[in-house]
Amino acid sequence: MAIFKQRRLYEQDVEVVGARAHPARDLYHLLLRLPWWADLAVLSTLFLAVNLLFATTYYVVGGIHGAKSFIDDFFFSVETMGTIGYGEMYPTTRAAHAVMTVEALTQIFLIAVTTGLVFAKFSIPRARVQFAERPVISPYDGAPMLQFRIGNERASALLEAVIRVVILRTEKTKEGVTIYRMHDLKLERDRSPALSRSWTVLHRLETGPLAGATPESLERDEVEILLTLSGTDELSAQILHAQRRYLAKDIAWGARHADLLTELPDGRLRMDLAHFHEIVPTRRTDDFPYGEA
Repeated sequence: MAIFKQRRLYEQDVEVVGARAHPARDLYHLLLRLPWWADLAVLSTLFLAVNLLFATTYYVVGGIHGAKSFIDDFFFSVETMGTIGYGEMYPTTRAAHAVMTVEALTQIFLIAVTTGLVFAKFSIPRARVQFAERPVISPYDGAPMLQFRIGNERASALLEAVIRVVILRTEKTKEGVTIYRMHDLKLERDRSPALSRSWTVLHRLETGPLAGATPESLERDEVEILLTLSGTDELSAQILHAQRRYLAKDIAWGARHADLLTELPDGRLRMDLAHFHEIVPTRRTDDFPYGEA
């Protein structure tokens, strides 16, 4: 059972028009982005389709000794592409030999593409970093703080982890032009020497572009928050990256992330990651009116 619950990143609803489509150029990157099961399905379908094509060609031109039906031609094509060659079926005419030659060249290309794709997917460094489902805003040391919880799913630590948080919101320039502007948020601490399990990132609301913000103002300005994290995996020494996007409606005002650590009777500490996404309400105060009623 996975420790952290998975969740898809938000995608901004933008209709793009006027851009030239180049599906063939981006096919390789599309296959790299797809999950393993999708890549296996695509490659298996391609393998069967190519063999069906050559089986049809063999069936039309003939000249395959031992092939008595289309199914036999199909299995001969599979044996040829797999360089198996049981010897029960073999070409006997120039036309069949020509088709077999073309299939042999096609097989070299398919093996090269498949091998390159599988190697590339295995070699791509992937960070198993999880972000809490909702950021929270609540008092922290007497000041309102925007807080994000980050977790590392791997047993190996993420060394020299660096986090950057920016907000994007709708603003008007002095000329009256509406733009979607990006602002950096200053963090109480933007790096961790070793991210092992959990890290809470803090931004003080009293300073910076979110000073005086309210739930209504964030919704009105169409605020989005983008987190980007990078660090070095201590086991593989690879640079890993992760990101998460939140909308204004995702922010829990007057709440904090549930505690993960508890002290056991023998003095040891226990971290319960089952509460990683859980939030608990804070009490309403005069200085910070957003909280439990």
